Amino acid sequence: MRTLFRLISLILALVAAFFGALQPVRGQPETPDGQEWLPLCPPEAAYQIATEECLMLGPAARLQARVADGVPYPEPALPIYKPDYDLTRVPYAYFRVDANGTALYPTLADAQAKAGISRYLEPGLVYVTYINRVDTGKGIYYQLPSGEWMAGEGSRVSYSDFQGYLLSSMPRYPFGWVLETIPVRNAPGYDAPQVDTLYRFNLVQVYERRVVNGSEWDLIGPNRWIEGRKVGLVIPAQAPPEGVDNGRWIEVNLEEQTLAVYQDNRMVFATLIASGVEPYWTQPGLFQIYEKKETEDMSGAFEADRSDYYYLQNVPWTMYYDQARALHGTYWHTNLGYPQSHGCVNLSVGDARWLFDWAQEGDWVWVHDPSGRTPTDPALYGAGGA
Repeated sequence: MRTLFRLISLILALVAAFFGALQPVRGQPETPDGQEWLPLCPPEAAYQIATEECLMLGPAARLQARVADGVPYPEPALPIYKPDYDLTRVPYAYFRVDANGTALYPTLADAQAKAGISRYLEPGLVYVTYINRVDTGKGIYYQLPSGEWMAGEGSRVSYSDFQGYLLSSMPRYPFGWVLETIPVRNAPGYDAPQVDTLYRFNLVQVYERRVVNGSEWDLIGPNRWIEGRKVGLVIPAQAPPEGVDNGRWIEVNLEEQTLAVYQDNRMVFATLIASGVEPYWTQPGLFQIYEKKETEDMSGAFEADRSDYYYLQNVPWTMYYDQARALHGTYWHTNLGYPQSHGCVNLSVGDARWLFDWAQEGDWVWVHDPSGRTPTDPALYGAGGA
């Protein structure tokens, strides 16, 4: 027992001597260049402006460089969670009609015989819903809710199940979705080495946006930069837009192609959109939702030759706010993050359903373009469209 006690005492003495040697003591032996020997700084020293009691090397130095780059440590988690996936479902089956148009017949037999046309769907971007699909062995035929039948030239539609995010608290930094496959570089600039790859709909936080040689670059982590133009960014609002006095509004950012919802002056939802493509811009301004419709048929043509004609049956979760311009679900394209529409604000089906359930008639819709590229002259805008 006495031997064990002596061994323990010796170990404790060695440990005390070792840690004592790590303490900065004035008058310690000097290095060959005349400097005192100092211990390494602990990581928390990275947040100090200067230190004279330790060496800024190792983990502390790496953390100091990270802090200098504007990336917090630890990186804050986004206060987000997904909406219910069931919101992505609609009680319709959609079909894209052949671009050359098609004939409709009162009965299946008439459609098979190509006799007794009841009406004709003209050429264009035409989508219909169907309630019955029959394979006769000599062709496929679809029955519309009107009872009419048509031959199966065209294709059935599988729409996107993309969903944005709900937020449990206000985010500290801008965040957004990557819009396409892009390289991650260790510095801002096309010549910087690639360190990673991100893919469409990857979510990132942005700690700094920097312009290098005319291009925007976003800092998304330590030594991790991506092209800003390939990110749909949501920028937390510091105050409500002028004219909103109830803390409740929908923000549509045309430059970033994003939408954010605020309740009690706090962001509660955010997602990607597709707004109007030139010359059918989505008009900037402050508006109010004046009508909500669970489903809506939309059609129109803006060119004299009707080459841009569209007919869209059962557009889900429509909220009109600026003449014929509306926030609504979109099943006929998946190009979220890029201008695409005739002036409406296109959302995924699931996002439109969430917004429809949240929104009330009279709610504010603030449409703006921080870049200033979208015209603001009301004379340039007609009623708008899908």
